[in-house]
Amino acid sequence: MPDIKDYTGKITSEHAGKPKYMAMVETVSQCFLDTNQVVAGLPDDFDLDLANDAQLDDVGLWVGISRNIPTPLTNVYFALDTVGLGFDQGAWKGPFDPDNGITILDNEAYRLLIRAKIGANHWDGTLEQSKGILDLVFNGDTYVFIEDNQDMTISIGLAGDPPSAIQWALLTGGYITSKPQSVKVKYFYSSSTSGPLFGFDVSNQYIAGFDQGSWGNVYS
Repeated sequence: MPDIKDYTGKITSEHAGKPKYMAMVETVSQCFLDTNQVVAGLPDDFDLDLANDAQLDDVGLWVGISRNIPTPLTNVYFALDTVGLGFDQGAWKGPFDPDNGITILDNEAYRLLIRAKIGANHWDGTLEQSKGILDLVFNGDTYVFIEDNQDMTISIGLAGDPPSAIQWALLTGGYITSKPQSVKVKYFYSSSTSGPLFGFDVSNQYIAGFDQGSWGNVYS
């Protein structure tokens, strides 16, 4: 990063001893230093993983997706004694959020939606890459698998850490799913507890048997 001495150090001895002249040079040069500092910080300000609020809105505008949801995400508000809406799962209702659901995503949910849109912008139309996009979206200990039902429908399953209420609503609402236009999603599955889904004859991070696999939540 440039320093003020990079500018004042170039002043010849004829003028370097004149306080008013040097003060003027420092004042003018500081403008360039401040500009360089702002420009150097722009990549972080508009980085998808670091940006927030207005900066994240600009990232979404560039990608082609807004944080405003046309259809409210329902059944996502935090509630005690309601499965899937407890701590770290349900979303807190803001002072201006409608009672029937969320229409404006917070930064973290919007970041997830932007990642899905970036993936969709580069999608090659295959189910393999659809799974890859969802893997990037959830980006953690949630494992995605897609089953081709061979009848122009697919089923999407999530194992590992269960998605939050907003993530589940975005997935089942079609906001983060990349699929061929004529193909429908028949079922969405999600493990009810952290870990694989219950199933026979398989034991991995996706499906496991008794005492390991959990019953799934199903949305169709």
